[in-house]
Amino acid sequence: MIEESGKRRRTMAEKRQLFMEMRAQNFDVIRLSTYRTACKLRFVQKRCNLHLVDIWNMIEAFRDNGLNTLDHSTEINVSRLETIISSIYYQLNKRLPSSHQISVEQSISLLLNFILAAYDSEGHGKLTVFSVKAMLATMCGGKILDKLRYIFSQISDSNGLLVFPKFEQFLREVLKLPTAVFEGPSFGYTEHSVRTCFPQQKKVMLNTFLDTLMADPPPQCLVWLPLLHRLAHVENVFHPVECSYCHCESMMGFRYRCQQCHNYQLCQSCFWRGHASGPHSNQHQMKEHSSWKSPAKKLTQAISRSLGCVPSRDPPRPLFPEQPERPLDLAHIVPPRPVANMNEALLTRVSSGAPTPTKSALDSPGRLDEEHRLIARYAARLAAEAGNAPRPPADLPFTFDANKQQRQLIAELENKNREILQEIQRLRLEHEQASQPTPEKAQQNPTLLAELRLLRQRKDELEQRMSALQESRRELMVQLEGLMKLLKEEEQKQAAQAAGSAQPSPTHGRPPAGPLPLRPASAGSTPTHGAQDTLPGLGGDVHEAFTQGTRRNLRNDLLVAADSITNTMSSLVKELHSAEEEDEEGTEKLQNGKDRG
Repeated sequence: MIEESGKRRRTMAEKRQLFMEMRAQNFDVIRLSTYRTACKLRFVQKRCNLHLVDIWNMIEAFRDNGLNTLDHSTEINVSRLETIISSIYYQLNKRLPSSHQISVEQSISLLLNFILAAYDSEGHGKLTVFSVKAMLATMCGGKILDKLRYIFSQISDSNGLLVFPKFEQFLREVLKLPTAVFEGPSFGYTEHSVRTCFPQQKKVMLNTFLDTLMADPPPQCLVWLPLLHRLAHVENVFHPVECSYCHCESMMGFRYRCQQCHNYQLCQSCFWRGHASGPHSNQHQMKEHSSWKSPAKKLTQAISRSLGCVPSRDPPRPLFPEQPERPLDLAHIVPPRPVANMNEALLTRVSSGAPTPTKSALDSPGRLDEEHRLIARYAARLAAEAGNAPRPPADLPFTFDANKQQRQLIAELENKNREILQEIQRLRLEHEQASQPTPEKAQQNPTLLAELRLLRQRKDELEQRMSALQESRRELMVQLEGLMKLLKEEEQKQAAQAAGSAQPSPTHGRPPAGPLPLRPASAGSTPTHGAQDTLPGLGGDVHEAFTQGTRRNLRNDLLVAADSITNTMSSLVKELHSAEEEDEEGTEKLQNGKDRG
């Protein structure tokens, strides 16, 4: 009785050991439940050395212990669970170097007690196969993408579609992990957990499943799962930055930068505990950084990005085929035939002149049954001859002849293969030569060539006309500037005459000393304005404007003339563009004619 009570006390102490060590880490001071849950599960993972076991090693352990052949609802007892865990850690020690060996017995005890506390809190002593797979696949090391792919293979059907009852059972099992570390109120299982993951999806394939669970943010009930993997990645990341609260000169892990306060950064310990100083508040938005980049590197990346030198980022994960790969059917795999018997069958067929069986004949059911009987007969003969003495030397020439015929057959097949490759190369060259355009093909469409030639000629004429109009516009603008100067001088004269009307000006009626630039005949038919008494040689609207300035506005006339020139240039540009489009259409027609030819 004393021994049993002592053993019971040791068992209870071992069960409480992991949770006592976890409480000693004081994770409960973390104010955010997501970070608090992820930190606790990360502690359990490292304390049980599960972070050293990859997901592929875990799958191999499942197969070695026969879990892949059992139904998910099959129950296993504690002794078999201990055997599975022992095989995992013993195989791990074989892979680790001698300087990094782990304590297998301690790891087995800690993990076994944690699993029982999480999945067998009532003490039945039995767990389902699906519970063990879900827990170990979630808590082991490795990439989250590989874990989710394995989990999807366990909760999907043969067509690659998610089975929602199985997914609900997975959530029920995996959410027992936060409950085991006393985070059940935040991340415990509820009836609405499945709806939060896939509210409207009817058919969920692998890619949709991965997109949902790896999204940013992920479903609320599983938000701690990607954070658990990010914690593992940033544990050894160094940030040479001073914390704005605790003034630590460097940071390890996550780094948080305020989006409102200038250059205000917190280490993960201060941010998780809600510390703030100065104008900073916990209500400010913070950005999480999992790596450090020096200012010089940031500047280099910014310059490269602005110059287009940065390659496009790869997608966050590859796209997988919707239909799962069919496993190989190994039910009808038979051992290979003995070489001597195969040679005998080949020689018998050759000597009798029997035709070589075709693929359809080989695939027929009768032929397959006959081959199975022959295989069984050859296997029996081989077993009978195993205890007998070796064949006498008289059989050696027979075997040599068979080998010689086989070598000849192989040589013939190799020659035939070379001939086929040469024929393929010849056909490829002929196809390339036929696809290249020739002058004869181009001459098969004279109408298209003539139309293209006329379009190009029309384009050249329009370009010449446009250059002439541009030169005329430049000359007209010079004339307009001269007229504006004359108009200003005339207005100044009129003002002077009005001021000194009592004394007649001795210079009244004299023409200006400067010459007036005249518009050439090529500029068009727009008349040049001027006054008859002050601008000799000019008439028309200009004369009328200067003689009767109160009735006409020469400035408006000049603006109208400039507008008409601009409209003329716009119509010419449109006509030139239409000609270019016709040229391109003609080129396309010619190319289509070449292709049809």
